[in-house]
Amino acid sequence: MDYSIGEFSKLTNISIYTLRYYEKEDLIIPNRKENGRRYYSEKDVIWMEFIRRLKDTNMPIKEIQKYAKLRAAGDTTMNNRREMLTKHRINLEEEIAKSNEHLNKLIDKINYYNEEIDKQSQHWIWQNMI
Repeated sequence: MDYSIGEFSKLTNISIYTLRYYEKEDLIIPNRKENGRRYYSEKDVIWMEFIRRLKDTNMPIKEIQKYAKLRAAGDTTMNNRREMLTKHRINLEEEIAKSNEHLNKLIDKINYYNEEIDKQSQHWIWQNMI
């Protein structure tokens, strides 16, 4: 199925302005009808989902652009693309590990406060019972 830019914008939840920016930056290359109007395919939907994933996992826009150019160049760039994604995966795993460490420290601090507040509550109850 083919989508106009408006339909594609609604489908992907990406503004028309952003889609035009992505096109200008060579992140996406829509097909054109005889009258020059853009149209997008299901493959473009999948590609936009992947771009969003890369952005959501903090891949820099310059790296996404580099990946998009390699993708547009075809199958001969598969090794380069795999290498880029492998490096990105390693970076993401390191970020996740760091975030998990921070999360565990926050949990420890919350547990400390819970214990201290419980101690104070117990102490207050004992004092008021006497």
